[in-house]
Order: sequence, then structure tokens, then C-alpha cells
Amino acid sequence: MNMHSRSKAMLPGFGITMGYTLLYLSVIVLIPLAALFLKAATMDWNDFYNTITSPRVLAAYRLTFGASFIAAMINTIFGALVAWAIVRYRFTGRQLLDAIIDLPFAMPTAVSGIALMAIYGPTGLIGKHLVPFGIKTAISPLGIVIALTFIGLPFVVRTLQPALEELDGEAEQAAASLGASRWQTFWRIIVPSLLPSLLTGFTLAFARALGEYGSVIFIAGNIPMKTEIASLLIISKLDDNDVPGAAAIAVVMLVATLLILLLVQGIQSWSQRITGRN
Repeated sequence: MNMHSRSKAMLPGFGITMGYTLLYLSVIVLIPLAALFLKAATMDWNDFYNTITSPRVLAAYRLTFGASFIAAMINTIFGALVAWAIVRYRFTGRQLLDAIIDLPFAMPTAVSGIALMAIYGPTGLIGKHLVPFGIKTAISPLGIVIALTFIGLPFVVRTLQPALEELDGEAEQAAASLGASRWQTFWRIIVPSLLPSLLTGFTLAFARALGEYGSVIFIAGNIPMKTEIASLLIISKLDDNDVPGAAAIAVVMLVATLLILLLVQGIQSWSQRITGRN
């Protein structure tokens, strides 16, 4: 028996591996999600529809999805710049900057919220200087965008870094030798190569922002119809012992998130096919 056959025999078979995979996914993901749908199904259709379309809930959805989208777009643009600087340049403090990017991962979200409030609150280091100009960076939708941008940045940077490291430098050099300007090289060589990773980073940051709670509640002010996000509304329903109502709102959030993920997956597949043809 050759080494290849022995190494294959040492690994678990497909049936066992797939069995454990399905069991693990069922216990951790599928069963809890099924329980969520079953709890929402205890409501009749009229109650379900009235719950998810009430003015307060719709306002929370608009704020949550709108702020999450804006934060994800900001992170996609500036996260790409940060990843580019870390990968392409060597400078003093580079490793420290690389470590700081992971802070939103490591910090408890409640600590992040308190820190953001201390900086952007009405008496904060930055917020107090913006109040005279009528700019409210706390207890406002702007504060929510700031918090969601803070917690979403690592997803974009960490997704783009491997793609930038694997980027073919010879293609850039060839474009430059053929007379292409830096902007032409950037838009025609670099951007198409990074597009799948950019979309992945945007999706991860967007999905993370949709479910954020701890870092937002302090800086948002939680005013119904104005600065109340969907996650907080779900908690409020649970506090009122309205479990089916909380489940109904959560189901809408879940379905919307899944549809967005499927849409972006389709866009990624399309962009990869286009890039492969080119």
C-alpha cells in the first residue's frame, strides 16, 4: 500500500464526516432556527402581520437595515484602504495597527458601547465639539452608524488581506509597461481581482451589523420610532413576555438576511465567472 492510500485510509470516511457535520449543524443552527419559526407560527396570520407591520417595527427595520448598509459601505471603502496599507507597505507601527484592527472582535460589545459613548456623547471628547454645530453623534441615527462601523471594520480588512497578498504583481507591472496609468491599472486589474473579496467583506460587515446590540444601545438612546433598532425591539418584546411577537420580528430579520446573503453569493459567482473569462 502506497503512502497516498495509507493517508486516505487514516482519514474518516465521507459518511461519518457528513453525519457529524449534519448533526453539529442541526444542534447548533438548524434546530434553534426551526424553534424560532415554530414559536412565530403559534400566532395566527393576522396577529403575525400586524406585529411585523406596526409603525414602530417598520421604523426599527428601516433604521437597522439602513444604518447597517451605510456602515458596511463605509467599511468596504475605508477597510480596503487599511488592508492595502497593511499588505503593500512596510512602516513603523504596522504590526500594532494590524493588531488594533482586531480589537472590535476581542472587546465585549457593551464595553465598545460605553467607549463610543465616552467619545461621541454630548460631553465626550469629540461629541462636545460637534454639538455647537448641531451635529449629534449620540442619541441619533449617526451614532448608530458609528457603532456599526466600529464593529464591522475587521470583517472587511481580514477578508481583503489574503486577496491582496495573493494579487498578481506581474499583471500590474505588465499593465504599467504597456503604458497604463495608475488609475487604469487600479480599475482594470486590481478592482476586478478584489471584487469577490470586497463583496464578501461587505456581506459579513452588513450581516454583523444587522444583529448588533451591545455596542448600539448606549449610543443610540433607544427612542421608539427614531433611534430604536430591531434587536432592541426584540428584547423589549421579550421583557413584555411577548415571545411570539419577538419571534415574529426575528423571523423577518432572519429571512431578509438570508435573502441578502443569497443575492450577494449570486453576485460573487457572477463576478468570479467574469473575472475568469478576462
